[in-house]
Amino acid sequence: MHLSPDDIVFWQYDFVKLNATIVFTWCLILVLTAGSRLITRRLTDEIQGSRWQNALEIIVLGIEKQIASTGLCNPRQYIVFLGTLLLFVGIANLFTIFPGYEPPTGSLSTTIALALCVFVAVPYFGIKQKGIKGYFASYLQPTVLMLPFNMIGELSRTFALAIRLFGNIMSGSMIIAILLLISPLLFPIVMTVLGLLTGMVQAYIFFILASVYIAAATSVSAAKSPLQRINGPANKQRN
Repeated sequence: MHLSPDDIVFWQYDFVKLNATIVFTWCLILVLTAGSRLITRRLTDEIQGSRWQNALEIIVLGIEKQIASTGLCNPRQYIVFLGTLLLFVGIANLFTIFPGYEPPTGSLSTTIALALCVFVAVPYFGIKQKGIKGYFASYLQPTVLMLPFNMIGELSRTFALAIRLFGNIMSGSMIIAILLLISPLLFPIVMTVLGLLTGMVQAYIFFILASVYIAAATSVSAAKSPLQRINGPANKQRN
C-alpha cells in the first residue's frame, strides 16, 4: 500500500526519478490532448452535428453555466482555464477504474501545482479586469491595516485548496487498499464506486472554489469599502 503515487518509482538515475505521479500525469495530458483533437477536428455550425459534437456542446455549456453561477459575468473568457482544471481533476479521478492506475491528484506535489495555478490566475484575471491599481487596492479594504491579513488569507486559501484535494483522494485510496486486504470481493467494489463519486465531487469543488476566488478578484464592488457599498444605493434613491 502506497500513501502517494510519488512512492512508486519506475526509473531512477541518481537524484532524477520517474515516479507514478509523473507517468500518469503525462498519460492524462496525452489522453486529453488526443481526445480534444479527435472531437474537435470535424466541428460544424450546422444544426445536425455529430454525437461527439453534441456531447461536447453540452459539456461546454454546462461548465459555462456553472462558472456564471459563481458571479463571473463573461464565463467564456474563463472556460479555458477553469474548464481545463475541471476536466483534468475529474478524469484523473475517474481513471481509477483501471487496474494499476494511481491518480496524480493523490500526490501533494500535483495538488500544490494545481493550487498554484489558481493562485497565479486570480491576480491575472483580477488585474485584467480592474487594472493593477484597482486590483491591489482591494487588499487595502476596508482599511490599510487589513493588508497583511488579506495577503495571509490569499496564501492560506491556496494551501487549503491543495490539502483538501490531496487529503480526500489519498484517504479514499487508502480505504480501498485496506478493504482489499480485509475482504477482497465485496467491499472494494462498493468503495470503488463511492471513490469515483467522491473523486467527481472533489473535482467539482476544486473547480467551484477556483471560480469563486476569480469572481471575488474580478468583482468591481470588491474594490469598494463596506460603507461605500451601503451608501451607494442610498445616494441613488435620494437623487
